[in-house]
Amino acid sequence: MSAVKAIKAFHPEADVVIYERDDNVSFLSCGIALYLSGEVEKLSDMFYETPEHLASLGVDVKIRHDVLAVDAKTQTLRVQDLKSNAVFDDHYDKLIMTTGSYVQVPPLFGIDDSRVLMCKDARQAELIKADTAAGQHIAIVGAGYIGVELAEAFANTGHKVSLIQGNAQLLNNYIDPGMSAEIAEKLEAHGVAVHLNARVEAFEAGVGDDAITVETASGNIDADVAIVCTGFLANSALLQGQVAMDRHGALLTNHWMQTSDENIYAAGDACAVHFNPTGKSAYVPLASNAVRQGYIVGRNVFGNTQKDLGTQATTAMRLFDHTLATTGLTLVRAKKEGIHADSVTYVGPYRPAFMAGHDDVRITLVYCLEDRRVLGAQLWSTHEITQSANAISIAIQNRNTIDDLAFVDMLFNPNYDQPFNYLNLVAQQAVTQADQGKN
Repeated sequence: MSAVKAIKAFHPEADVVIYERDDNVSFLSCGIALYLSGEVEKLSDMFYETPEHLASLGVDVKIRHDVLAVDAKTQTLRVQDLKSNAVFDDHYDKLIMTTGSYVQVPPLFGIDDSRVLMCKDARQAELIKADTAAGQHIAIVGAGYIGVELAEAFANTGHKVSLIQGNAQLLNNYIDPGMSAEIAEKLEAHGVAVHLNARVEAFEAGVGDDAITVETASGNIDADVAIVCTGFLANSALLQGQVAMDRHGALLTNHWMQTSDENIYAAGDACAVHFNPTGKSAYVPLASNAVRQGYIVGRNVFGNTQKDLGTQATTAMRLFDHTLATTGLTLVRAKKEGIHADSVTYVGPYRPAFMAGHDDVRITLVYCLEDRRVLGAQLWSTHEITQSANAISIAIQNRNTIDDLAFVDMLFNPNYDQPFNYLNLVAQQAVTQADQGKN
């Protein structure tokens, strides 16, 4: 949708056609947990655009139309109208692929049971809402961002919750083991049963008509409903064999968001992104990337003018009374990438102790030992720390060092922070550690 808006803003004369298989557009799947917890009452509020508004901008919106095939050589689409079943061809000058992603469904026995639900789109969100009556036991398979957010949502609505993770920590793509232990402790304090190293092997109809048994490597868990949150894959099959893709099927693009076919652009979950901490392409399906890339595509489709700057995969979540914010690489992932890296963890009050309310901030800062670049950070506090994650994101993108961050100018006012901001302090700690390592 951001691509369409940008095109119409800069080129209002453009003939823009949207093909959408569903009966809606622009669903914010990152807000499903808010809907399930009751904080957002109407699912319709999770759509940030409507076909009617797009039509008012001069866009031809064809909902309930399925694109069956793309022929990049002839620049032709084969489309089926799902209302009439009529099939027709349409020619394009430029094609923008924003086909998103789909749930990575594990090939397990019982995965198609009616009590095993997926969590991605609006229809699935409504199904989960309808099938999770008050007081039921919800088993959540996968402890990434969506799984952890759903665990919090259902804990807050009085459900019994089991969070099942196949490896040794939660949120392993975003945080290191020490921070993961903090998150697990917080979840368990609110009644969530956290099962680590519990790789799911099958789903079996349990005792009673309304039960499902989740069979794991470490034992069985009986629940009323199981929700699968095991990650996403790029929805790119329409261009298979026609443009370059990574080994997982995500579309590869240049800095202008063009695929290997100059007439086909891509944005969002369908494509890989340039991950600045490593300098490599990576699959990072985040709404922030999708919106930014879409706007850039809209700027570039009539001539390349705006480069995509890449991403640090900066994210945040609320977890009960705490906020977790992350950006860049974890230490574990940095080492897997072959980077000679280290980390420090700082814990201290965000403002002076003489101020009423001076909650602690916990920060883990990851840095490269060779050039001292900032590589990543994980922040955890009851204090508002999301904008600090954004600041670290900028530092990573600009290839700033721990020395830069240690003494960069930041404001001081007792209402807001210490004489040295906590970002300065964690970086100073990193400088000391790195200098000691050289001796």
